[in-house]
Amino acid sequence: MRHLLAIALLGLSTTLAAATTDSAGSLDSVIAAELPGSGAPGVAYAAVTDGVISEAGARGVTRAGSETAVTADTPFLLGSISKSFTALAVMQLVEAAQVDLDSPVGDHVDVLAGTAAGDPTVRELLSHTSGFSTLQGNTSRTDPTGAPDDLADAVAALADVAPAYEPGTRWEYSNTNYQILGRLIEEVAGTDFQTYVTEHILEPVGMEDSFVADGQAHPEIAAGHTPWFWTKRPLAESTTDRVTAPQGGIVASARDVALYLAMMMNGEDDVLSADGKALMMRPASPTSPYYGLGWYVDPSHGTVGHTGSTPGNETQATMVPARDDAVVVLVNAGSGIGFGETTQLRNAVTASALGLDYNGEGSRWSQKALFLGLALAPLIYLVSIVWAWRKRAAIRAKSGIGGLFSLWFPLLTTSVAAWVLLILVPDLMGAPISTLRVFQPDLALAMIATAVGGVVWAAFRLAVAYSGRSRAVPRSG
Repeated sequence: MRHLLAIALLGLSTTLAAATTDSAGSLDSVIAAELPGSGAPGVAYAAVTDGVISEAGARGVTRAGSETAVTADTPFLLGSISKSFTALAVMQLVEAAQVDLDSPVGDHVDVLAGTAAGDPTVRELLSHTSGFSTLQGNTSRTDPTGAPDDLADAVAALADVAPAYEPGTRWEYSNTNYQILGRLIEEVAGTDFQTYVTEHILEPVGMEDSFVADGQAHPEIAAGHTPWFWTKRPLAESTTDRVTAPQGGIVASARDVALYLAMMMNGEDDVLSADGKALMMRPASPTSPYYGLGWYVDPSHGTVGHTGSTPGNETQATMVPARDDAVVVLVNAGSGIGFGETTQLRNAVTASALGLDYNGEGSRWSQKALFLGLALAPLIYLVSIVWAWRKRAAIRAKSGIGGLFSLWFPLLTTSVAAWVLLILVPDLMGAPISTLRVFQPDLALAMIATAVGGVVWAAFRLAVAYSGRSRAVPRSG
């Protein structure tokens, strides 16, 4: 699912245009035009021009119904933009000669030594060519407790999990890669992931309104809002997750992320060497032509960036290193299906800030029709159940091969549909239904209700047909 969000980053522009002051100055008007359609309560942004922050701003509120305004200094959960921080930390250890990019990760993470999960190299994990699948990366194997050893426990649970594919043979985005890399940082550096990233990245860059998910609740974070049938529903305040910190748990403001992007493009030796930064921002291998080390890359258009998606938040960071220009957009809402999507908001702000061509997302009627169909199907099944009861005499009168077919075939088709909705579609999306319930609760509910409703309707027809039929009573001779 996060991979699908990132595809928009690669296809954002067809040509690069020269960035102008006017494009940066139009960001507020772009947001004013696009924010209502996204359904998001708030958005923050910051732009970098010629290596310095040229504009930063925000619109809306941190939580629907509140009066607390979003600002460029409001912390947001970044989601998968966090992977670039984890990759940067690993590269620091590489440059310190403590980690070899082409050594098996089991050489650095003790619990994975000698296991299939420990076979991929560090470079393969960084570039998503390890063989771990998207589905594996979106499957939880432990319950977070907030304790310092949560990440260690989660990685230990991977000792019995083999990559879905041979390492180095294909590219597939997987959060598992970065959980393992987070644990690598802890073992090699001898400290927890939170402390290392804070001391070696956030503080040196000057990210004063940023921190790493630490298992605690932080009310200053912009509240997430998940899609709920054409509206957005705020999430209850909860603790941050130490397990997912390396893959998606950096919390930062738009202004702080802009400082971070400027550092990545400055061509200087600071938190990492200039050569190390350049290595991160180019294709990692022939198997990974559009992903470097922690960053998506588009060599044909000269853009580098990453999107992020956590429950109730969607983010986007894009750089044009050759121009030292960049922009970050942080939205405290997740996208619905066709309704209330944040993609056009994020892309429009990005295009305006960087002078990229962008013509909008176009018609979303097919997505809207799909969602409406799933939302209405359970009601149709309910009406059909009532209809079947009212027509029970006709159903009970069915006989012969044709009658049997009309009674039993719906059970077969609805059972197959339930498998498609609850198993096949989540597998294709790379997220089990339990994960979909967290990110898109309305879609998950519609899928479950449609799957169950169809089978219940078919079974009800059979129950009506066979429970009310008269039985022949033998007569005595």
